[in-house]
Amino acid sequence: MKLVTTLYRQFQHLVHEVAKFGLVGLLGLVVDLPIYNWLVFANPLVLADSGEGMLHHKPLTAKLISTTVATVVTYFGNRYWTWRHRERSGLHREYVLFFVLNGIGLLIAAGCLAFSRYVLDLHTWLSDNIAANFIGLGLGTLFRFWSYRKFVFKEEIELDEAEHTPTPDSPAELDTENTGDLPVVR
Repeated sequence: MKLVTTLYRQFQHLVHEVAKFGLVGLLGLVVDLPIYNWLVFANPLVLADSGEGMLHHKPLTAKLISTTVATVVTYFGNRYWTWRHRERSGLHREYVLFFVLNGIGLLIAAGCLAFSRYVLDLHTWLSDNIAANFIGLGLGTLFRFWSYRKFVFKEEIELDEAEHTPTPDSPAELDTENTGDLPVVR
């Protein structure tokens, strides 16, 4: 039990980020799924294939629309809850990067949907939802989590960063011209 506690303490911050990211992602899924299924199958409840929606023959367009709406929702959830402790680098920069990286995640989901529809020739609500919203969304979510942490919501700068700056190992490494009062200009 002590090993589990020790591991949890080491990864506590990451565990909390993953949990929050997952909940925001579920909210995005609650937005994405009904819109996609309404556009393609005229059934926002995702219960069965109830017919043809207005974009029945354009499932990739429907996925683009539903994911774009969900992206707006998930941006605000991630910025102001999941990674609220991270450094802010400007709404414009974050939003553009978030959409670009989310677009790559969308391409992953759309690729799975296209493979199901056009290679395997599966056209049912179940096959679409498994391909785009289970397999594609799962793979896209792994990419999104990694890329948002790495590029969009950068790690907060630590206050004790100065403590971790390297110190000279020997007196020879010290700058003899620098008295510590003012920086030396060369």
